[in-house]
Amino acid sequence: MTATAQVSRAKPKRQPSYMKDGRPRSWTSIIVTVLLAILWSIPTLGLLINSLRSRDDIVSSGWWTVFTDPFGQGWTWDNYVGVFTGAADMGVGFLNTVVVAVPATILPIMFAAFAAYAFTFLDFRFKETLFVIIVGVMVVPIQVAFQPMLNMLGPNGIGISGEFVATWLLHTGFGMPLCVYTLRNYMSTLPYSVVESAKIDGASHYQTFWLLVAPMAMPAIAAFATLQFLWVWNDLLIAKLFLAPSNATVIVQLQQLLGTQGQGEELLSAGAFFSMALPILVFFFLQRFFVRGLTSGSVKG
Repeated sequence: MTATAQVSRAKPKRQPSYMKDGRPRSWTSIIVTVLLAILWSIPTLGLLINSLRSRDDIVSSGWWTVFTDPFGQGWTWDNYVGVFTGAADMGVGFLNTVVVAVPATILPIMFAAFAAYAFTFLDFRFKETLFVIIVGVMVVPIQVAFQPMLNMLGPNGIGISGEFVATWLLHTGFGMPLCVYTLRNYMSTLPYSVVESAKIDGASHYQTFWLLVAPMAMPAIAAFATLQFLWVWNDLLIAKLFLAPSNATVIVQLQQLLGTQGQGEELLSAGAFFSMALPILVFFFLQRFFVRGLTSGSVKG
């Protein structure tokens, strides 16, 4: 058999598969990612299972026993019924949390986007100094501001402590430094020629921002909106200190479900899983913007 025939009979090499963006697919990365996703989901699975078990079963055995004896568990919906019909009434707390989280997500993004545009495309005195100060504020713990804020927003100040507007102001102030930093880094990667062309055509800064820069910066805005919404939704300290009991959020109510003697443990798992529902939906809805928005400004800026 000639060498030519041997070459012709040789099996062709298997061509590597590619992802949508053109990069070669790495099965090692896929396997590791799937394993990490499974490990990350195990606590959530255990929380869901415990939320459907009776108190006696929760105390006597672990949630993983459902895989060895699924029909011997005390499955019940009473935990969820108790969460909505008991003294906590987490349905009201859920609405209160939405009232807190939505404005507290929109306001810092709205103000920070204007500031990021100014730091990126405008020239004014002390621009770099102001930006460094804003970035430096990110390292200040929010706990050190609680006492001054209580004095300023409480009865000795403007008297809005206990109302929703107090939490809106606090979350806006605490969230703006990171938002300005993130959006400024992203906007610095945008082509400056587009802004110059708009300026030559007579567009104002207001028109340039809303018609050009804001649409191009939407991935970064959506990424920070996801983070900010999750932070505000899961916040306990600000909601507990600056909201009246009638305006308590779902996280504050969740903390109050567990009594000093451990009573309410079965309600805690049901309430916790219920409080996770909306954040999970928001994250899945905006996940395609999340990584792209956070990493696009990491090289330049």
